[in-house]
Amino acid sequence: MSRTIHLALHPYGVGGPGQHGLWKDPRVAKNASIDINYYIAQAKAAEHALFDALFVVDSQFINATYPSHYLNRLEPLTLLSAVATHTRHIGLVGTASSTYNSPFNLARRFASLDHISGGRAGWNVVTSFDTGTSRNYGFDEHLDYATRYGRAREFVEVARGLWDSYEDDAFPADVARNVFLDPAKLHELAHEGEHFKVAGPLNLSRSPQGQPVIFQAGVSEEGRDLAARVAEGIYAPGGSQEQAREYYADIKRRTAAYGRDPDHIKIFIHGGPVVAATDEAALRREREIFEEDRDFDRSLALLGRSFGAYDFSVHDLDAPFPDVAHLAEKGGRTGAGKIIERARRENLTLRQVADSLAEFRRSPFVGAPGTVADTIEEWFAAGTFDGINLAFRNNDDLEAFVDGVVPVLQRRGLFRTAYEADTLRGNLGLPVPVNRHTRERAGA
Repeated sequence: MSRTIHLALHPYGVGGPGQHGLWKDPRVAKNASIDINYYIAQAKAAEHALFDALFVVDSQFINATYPSHYLNRLEPLTLLSAVATHTRHIGLVGTASSTYNSPFNLARRFASLDHISGGRAGWNVVTSFDTGTSRNYGFDEHLDYATRYGRAREFVEVARGLWDSYEDDAFPADVARNVFLDPAKLHELAHEGEHFKVAGPLNLSRSPQGQPVIFQAGVSEEGRDLAARVAEGIYAPGGSQEQAREYYADIKRRTAAYGRDPDHIKIFIHGGPVVAATDEAALRREREIFEEDRDFDRSLALLGRSFGAYDFSVHDLDAPFPDVAHLAEKGGRTGAGKIIERARRENLTLRQVADSLAEFRRSPFVGAPGTVADTIEEWFAAGTFDGINLAFRNNDDLEAFVDGVVPVLQRRGLFRTAYEADTLRGNLGLPVPVNRHTRERAGA
């Protein structure tokens, strides 16, 4: 069977990073980011278009300069549990931090979402980008990179162990024999590691897909290594076609080096398509969006997020970029490092660096439906992604893609015409993990 493209929807409500003017759009409700009906409608539209998943981001620290959507939004698992009751096929992927959660609690919450949705849950594992989150959890300092990623790897190991607490046939519920549970099919975890000590078992059985699907996003060495070890889906950094191809090949190579099937890790790049009746109209609309979102003060604040929400406004904007390398270590080290390196190489001022964040950058997916489909097909054939995580500014833009581009991809055999399964794993083409205790018994 030939490869087909996976599509996910990434709703940003009143505006995510860089979308500084979106909240002013009359087509976007001012309370969209906290309106469950907005998310239900988005999920239904994506499901009608046969998308694989709805993806919800999260962070747990803000200040007044943060993107509009970040300032006032719903907690992902609560949100997705509500959406689950209004959908049947689309996957439900929520972001949750391995740094600021406990394994038992989070494993139980994701397992609950998996049951509520009939096997459609996914966990986007993050180590928390915002350094200020530590102060919301009673800690003075954010954990360093090595500790955060070591904790994340062990966290996933513990969660997966808890999700295997019950074997699939643990509940015979045999009235005649007066047997509800087969106690031989219930297993404690008894985990004692570097970061966690968890006894188990989890008081919840496995779902139709066995376990929630693990997603991850990371560009650092630690992030790529974690992805290759544990992830089944990845939200990739994107960039140019060549950069996307390099990342894709690197992750697949690392995955194989860990003894895993590279086809069992699906890589999604970010996509913000601009679709219109003609290529010229789409290009005009793209330029309009750029002008709508231009806001220097917001760009300066967005720059600060890579350095622990640092306030760059205290510096002379026209002086050389300040020495803030020490602030990157516990935040967005890789992205911040690239910013610092470029500023030094090109001798940029702080103003120039902030302005560069708002420079006009073309999405590769801009044009009439056929043009956008051509570009998607080209990138897909070039080995840059398995799927695209799509973000649209409003419902009109979502409809333009669904009504215009999706049918073209379907006619070319690049996208499904019906769901293959009722679970997220099934639609992504991922195997159901065999319960470890069942596997051990079979091998004994």
